[in-house]
Amino acid sequence: MRRAIALALALLAGATVAGASVALAQPREARGAPMGEFDFYVLSLSWSATWCQITGERRGSRQCETGRNPGFVVHGLWPQYEAGYPSYCLPDGRNPSRRAMEIAETVLPEAGLARHQWRKHGTCSGLSPEGYFSGIGALRQKLRVPEALEAPREAIRLTPIEVERAFAEANPGLRPDMMAVTCERGLIEEVRICLTKDLRGFRTCPEVDRNACRVRDITVPPAR
Repeated sequence: MRRAIALALALLAGATVAGASVALAQPREARGAPMGEFDFYVLSLSWSATWCQITGERRGSRQCETGRNPGFVVHGLWPQYEAGYPSYCLPDGRNPSRRAMEIAETVLPEAGLARHQWRKHGTCSGLSPEGYFSGIGALRQKLRVPEALEAPREAIRLTPIEVERAFAEANPGLRPDMMAVTCERGLIEEVRICLTKDLRGFRTCPEVDRNACRVRDITVPPAR
C-alpha cells in the first residue's frame, strides 16, 4: 500500500490537471566548460509583453516602456550540447568593449541583459564579444517573424504547434522539430530556434523540443 501511495504522489508531482503545464527535467548545465566546444546554437526570442507582465514591470525595466519593444525581442544566442549546455565558459577574461556594447544595444533590449548573456552564453561561443553580438544581429535580420505575431493589438489564443508552424512557414528550411515554444502561466514566453554551429542553417534539437510548452493552447498578449 505504501509503495502504491508513493507512486501516486510521484505521478502527481510531475503533472497537473488537464490543460496545465507538465513539469519537465531541466537540461544539465556544464558551468565553467571550455569555450568553443559545443554542438549547436539556440536563438531565443522572448515575447516582450509576457516578460513585462510577469517580471519586467515590477522591476521598472526600460524594456517595458510602451512602444519600446513590441513583439518578440532577442533573449540570447545559446551554445548547446546534444544533451545539456555549457555556461560561464573558460577562459573568461574578455569583457565587452564599448564597441561591442554599442552593437549589443541594437539587438538586445537592455545593456544589463546583454552583459549577462555574454558572461553566461557568449563566453562559450569561442567568438569575441563584438563577433557574438554581431552574429545575433545578423540572425535576427534574417529570421522572419510571422506577420500575425509581429505586433498584434489584441490577445491571440494559439496552440504551441500553431506558433511553430507559423514560424516554419515564414522561414524556409525551418520545421517544428527544429524549435520549441515555451510558456509561463498560460502565456507565450519564448520561441527557441535551433541552428547549426556555423549559424548557416536550422537543425533538429530533440532535447530542446522535449522541454517545450505542454499545454493545449496559450495566450499571446497584445504587443506593448
